[in-house]
Amino acid sequence: MIRVVKPIVFLLCLVPFFRLVWAIFTNDLVYLGANPVETITHNTGDWILRFVVITLCITPLRYLTGWNWLTRFRRMLGLFAFFYALPHLTIYVLTLKAFDWGAIATDIAERPYITAGFLGFVMMIPLAITSTKKWIGRLGGKRWKALHRLIYLTAIAGVLHYYWSLKLDKTFATRYGIAVGLLLLIRIWMAARSRQPVTQLSGGLR
Repeated sequence: MIRVVKPIVFLLCLVPFFRLVWAIFTNDLVYLGANPVETITHNTGDWILRFVVITLCITPLRYLTGWNWLTRFRRMLGLFAFFYALPHLTIYVLTLKAFDWGAIATDIAERPYITAGFLGFVMMIPLAITSTKKWIGRLGGKRWKALHRLIYLTAIAGVLHYYWSLKLDKTFATRYGIAVGLLLLIRIWMAARSRQPVTQLSGGLR
């Protein structure tokens, strides 16, 4: 069953990306809007947060429902968050800053939403690299779990990046913040219920 469903989920996760690629290739201004760069940036940014939140939902859902098969999707969904982060960052570096590393460094140092976004991306790198079973063996279970707690900081950094980047309507950014906050509270509740330290409840980009 999982072998059939997993490829379908994989393809569904790629739909937003290929939709953007198709819109760019066909110059679909109805989809891209008056500012295509902004549309692509916001679209990829939204999907980063969506996949991070969905990944964080896996362990609580498994705990509450007993559906252990959900963990088979956790690593893939987490990696898709990183996958969408790559074009999101590339657009900023290539299109908005034209590889001006001095300007980029200034942005990171002086603009809080850029700082948060940059830190969020940096924290995703070790999560993506160590998402395989081989890395779990290399690091050992405890160290691997400790490293993958970065997913919570990544989620918080992503929400702050989104919220601080908006000047007007912050409704969706607030919703993401509420979702991440609730998931953190659920983890605390899970830890208290099982009488285990929060640090023993894994949930990274596995």
